[in-house]
Amino acid sequence: MTIRGFRWRNGKTRRPSVRLRRARPRVSLAGMKPLLPLMGLWLCSALVAMASAATKAPRPNFLVILADDLGYSDLGCYGGEIATPNLDALAANGLRFTQAYNTARCWPSRAAVTTGYYAPQVRRDVVPGIASGGRGVRPAWAPLVTEFLRPAGYRNYHSGKWHIDGKPLENGFDHSFEIGQGQNNYFRAPGNTDDGAALAPDPDYYSTAATAEHSVKYLRDHAAKFPGQPFFHYLCFIAPHFPLQAPAADVAKYRGAYARGWNVVAAERHARQRRIGLVNHDLPPMERDVGPPYDFPDSFPILGPGEINRPLPWTELTPAQREFQADKMAIHAAMVDRMDREIGRVLAQLKAMGAWENTLILFASDNGASAEIMVRGEGHDPAAPPGSAKTFLCLGPGWSSSSNTPFRRHKTWVHEGGISTPLIAHWPAGIAARGELRRTPVHLVDVVPTVLELAGVAKPATIKGHAVPPAPGRSLVPALAADAAVAHDFLWWEHEGNRAIRQGDWKLVALKNGAWELYDLGKDRGEQRNLAATHPAKASELEALWTRHWEETKRLALTDPPPAGAAPKKNKRAR
Repeated sequence: MTIRGFRWRNGKTRRPSVRLRRARPRVSLAGMKPLLPLMGLWLCSALVAMASAATKAPRPNFLVILADDLGYSDLGCYGGEIATPNLDALAANGLRFTQAYNTARCWPSRAAVTTGYYAPQVRRDVVPGIASGGRGVRPAWAPLVTEFLRPAGYRNYHSGKWHIDGKPLENGFDHSFEIGQGQNNYFRAPGNTDDGAALAPDPDYYSTAATAEHSVKYLRDHAAKFPGQPFFHYLCFIAPHFPLQAPAADVAKYRGAYARGWNVVAAERHARQRRIGLVNHDLPPMERDVGPPYDFPDSFPILGPGEINRPLPWTELTPAQREFQADKMAIHAAMVDRMDREIGRVLAQLKAMGAWENTLILFASDNGASAEIMVRGEGHDPAAPPGSAKTFLCLGPGWSSSSNTPFRRHKTWVHEGGISTPLIAHWPAGIAARGELRRTPVHLVDVVPTVLELAGVAKPATIKGHAVPPAPGRSLVPALAADAAVAHDFLWWEHEGNRAIRQGDWKLVALKNGAWELYDLGKDRGEQRNLAATHPAKASELEALWTRHWEETKRLALTDPPPAGAAPKKNKRAR
């Protein structure tokens, strides 16, 4: 009898095959009767050996990277002009998903990517009748993926933004660098902690660099102390979320590069996307009457005459407005560029510790680019150099429309611009494809089932005495192995009254208090031809499906209510 070993191929474990060789001369069963007890023992030993070989199969490591407020077209590999060579290399040696989705907002997306549920299902987006949204506490049956991985021998690390209820070290993470109030200034670190301890003052602090530094530190520690254990690393950059701030040298690289304006930049990006094969629809016009999702009129006198709250044609802007707006996009580009370079440091550490080949890397954004305009934190000094610590600038609807090319709307909306994300998958030992596209629709809820399948971990039927309800996430493993569909019955959204559902190529979407719109995304992903009037039966069918899921979501969210006083204090200014 020979046993062939295990190895990883195309994301799947190869099972050991057993081959029985016939012995000659043949022995009759009657003649073997005295040996049967010994043969039983021998067979049991063989099976134990096989099981032992299975446990020694090299399970993959996981590196899940989230950007914040990154637009669909901001990366070079998704049509952008910003220098992102490290992420582009991951795409060139792995996969890009063309129809990947998030939840349109930061904290709901972080719930989805770590639990496998839609955020309202686990009270991390607003559900009427119970504390939910940014202050919601997850049900007991919805632990983070780390709680499943830790008993299976995984070490778990977090670096950067958190924005989930509870604390990382209380939710299955072994180490955590958590960015607290430092989200309001990239050059200061108030409230930031390393494993719960406050950081020492650092005059050279920059949030994006610090996030990567702690990531590298945790990986080095892992290589030194736990070389035989796999790891899950959740790496969450604040960039390029507002305030638009970057080191002066980084900004100088892009200064003047955006004087041609957002209309030209969007057209250039769209042309590259068409050549790459990412999209096949025309570029929708910028919606000149759509401004920021929230109104902060007091901010505009502070920001000065260069700020504008609508994506007007670039030719209609004054010279002062063009200069101000071009400077903002230069800072945004510098922030994305710097994030890519810092990701490169983390990737270099994976290579140095011998983990590169067997680490599945997933990169995505938590929502589309943001049209918001506000001043908060330490305020804005118009006399300070744009992008410095004393300034507080936001991308605004003009450049947000360009960053979300080739889609409509922005962060918080559930039209394609608000919910579409780049999604890069890289895993040399498990993904045979190099530079291929995957066109199957997928969602951040698919990360957890993907990780659990590849780690060989199954969820229990009950957790803390509560039945575990079915989750909407589906494993991406089939799509990692081939250009195969990820079998969702539908994808669903609700955020601040904006709502949508996608089934196949059909998408039903509505603004808060607005009428339903129906689009055939196979022909019109730019959402320009509303078919609700010409296909009323399909619109009604999808509306009924959206409503049924919403009712089931509310039922789930109301089960297992948190104990009194468990909800964290709400930060009304958190975005």
